[in-house]
Amino acid sequence: MSDRHVPVLVVGGSLVGLSTSALLAVHGVPHLLVERHRGTAVHPRAASFHQRTMEIFRNAGLQESVEAAAEKEFVQNGAIVSVESLASEEVTYFFRSFNEGVEKLSPTSRLFITQIGLEPLLRDRALALGGAEHRYGTELVGFEQDEDGVTSVIHSRDGGEPETVRSDYLVAADGAHSQVRDQLGIGMNGRGDFADCVTIYFKADMRNLIRERPLSVVYISQPDLLGFFRFSITGNSGFLAVFSTTNPDGTRNTHVGKDMDPARFADLVRKALGAPDLPVTVDNVQRWTAGAAHAARFQDGRVFLAGDAAHVMPPTGGFGGNTGVADAHDLAWKLAMVTDGTAGPGLLESYDAERRPVSDLIVEQAYTRYVLRVDPSLSRENLAPPMDDASIELGTVYRSAAIVPAPGDESGADVENPRTPSGRPGVRAPHLVLESDGVQLSVHDVFGRGFVLLTGAEGQQWRQAAADVGTALGVSLDAHSVGAEESLVDRGDAFRSSFGIDAGGAVVVRPDGVVAWRSATAVDDHRAELDRVLRQLLFR
Repeated sequence: MSDRHVPVLVVGGSLVGLSTSALLAVHGVPHLLVERHRGTAVHPRAASFHQRTMEIFRNAGLQESVEAAAEKEFVQNGAIVSVESLASEEVTYFFRSFNEGVEKLSPTSRLFITQIGLEPLLRDRALALGGAEHRYGTELVGFEQDEDGVTSVIHSRDGGEPETVRSDYLVAADGAHSQVRDQLGIGMNGRGDFADCVTIYFKADMRNLIRERPLSVVYISQPDLLGFFRFSITGNSGFLAVFSTTNPDGTRNTHVGKDMDPARFADLVRKALGAPDLPVTVDNVQRWTAGAAHAARFQDGRVFLAGDAAHVMPPTGGFGGNTGVADAHDLAWKLAMVTDGTAGPGLLESYDAERRPVSDLIVEQAYTRYVLRVDPSLSRENLAPPMDDASIELGTVYRSAAIVPAPGDESGADVENPRTPSGRPGVRAPHLVLESDGVQLSVHDVFGRGFVLLTGAEGQQWRQAAADVGTALGVSLDAHSVGAEESLVDRGDAFRSSFGIDAGGAVVVRPDGVVAWRSATAVDDHRAELDRVLRQLLFR
């Protein structure tokens, strides 16, 4: 007999686990989160967050608080550069500003915030929305699943008797060394591990070296030191991630973490700063492994892998944490619809079908950037050509049974350029600036809870069909007309071209903002077509 029952048990209370919790709370799913550490992050980590992630946080009511916290930590929208040392005059720019060229692609901006600053916001939001319980200092001892659910044993690190929790589903967000993944026997595919690295957290007065330059990420490229800096907004602290140094015989040392002699870390910081006499105080050193791999499957029955439990990648490109948040985003609404009976269990099988190919692509893109920016000695066998960052962040394509393409909708591409959106099923709905009752908003602001139907000025029959089908199926299906004189005003006249429909066409967008289906034109029987589509999307 279990001590208690919850619809979802989340294992892991760091960035991805807390994102999962917040998004489950948005959808009203009661859940329990357990985390072996006694609180949220104590190391900064994962400081780069992309527009798609910020759209997810916006949808969860977190954008303003995240932006405010970020402003206190880092210079925002700064440059990403490569130098020999911070004192060097010669600079190679990857980005002159972090949001260069993507300002109009989203209602949000890329930003830098540490997990120290972000995780408490996610935790507080989940708890404020209700239905979330967080148990820190609590370990998962083990679990067993059957056809009807998962039985897990958890134990407080402060002692006491183990507890048994029965859940309908379990989400494993327990990191790169996932206990859950190991127990399931799920292997990892990809490049494997290729560097034993360290991150040095330090204090030093670097204001004369930084000067007035807005620097967000500074790659250090020396023959005997490869790594990158991030600096606090005050210019008197930061961290240096070191990928490799040089051995005494002149060969490359990619096992920096094997020598944890404290005396050398301040020297590495001074070397990377190009300031051999600068006073440096080392606060902490964190050892970590650079690798590129993804799990062979993201689902095993009623158990799902998310975040580093599902994929690991080097920090080049800043994709790791963002990819984990996207996992949570894809999974939370599906768990919500299945647990409340709106959708059949088959909907959850689309999680692996959608997230694993996308994660594989992103892992390879992070590896490509590591080879090209950090360590050209690594294998270039089947090296993926670098893709445009905005396309990776905003243009990835989902293919699963939870997407209903029409003939001609499938392009075969893994990503599309969000600057020239197609609106085809499987892609993120393109951002449009609209008005409602005189208030400006993004089209993404109408997504987030149930399915949404958008149609043009001649879409009255679609809107009536949406009302009828939604009532008949007991499904939330909001319907909006978009146009110059409609309830959602499109002053730029971009809606139809962005979504690939005419005035009588329509699209259905999922709660995660992904286009699920479209009809480029009107049809003979709007109600029958929409009933067919919704039943397929809901596996009913």
